[in-house]
Amino acid sequence: MPAWALRDDGIAIAVRVTPRSARDSIAAGTPDHFVARLTAPPVEGAANAALVLLVAKLFGVAKGAVTVIAGDTARLKRLHIRGDVTMLAQIAQRLYEAAA
Repeated sequence: MPAWALRDDGIAIAVRVTPRSARDSIAAGTPDHFVARLTAPPVEGAANAALVLLVAKLFGVAKGAVTVIAGDTARLKRLHIRGDVTMLAQIAQRLYEAAA
């Protein structure tokens, strides 16, 4: 799967997570995934919750619109973001353009 894929009701993104970082951030990674650095530890779902909040803020959607659909306990996760497909895809594209 590429870093993001269009869905009928939003987009799906692949994210490689590094917990216990100095600050929360998300940026372009490889063509296959975004890279997220989170201050939260990888215990009891804290990193997943922090990732959902970060992605919701970055993509301008409510946290309830972001769902971890795969990789709940893995570093590489897939998330579904519900919302306007065109707007979400433009935000994802801008993340990659900023890294170029």
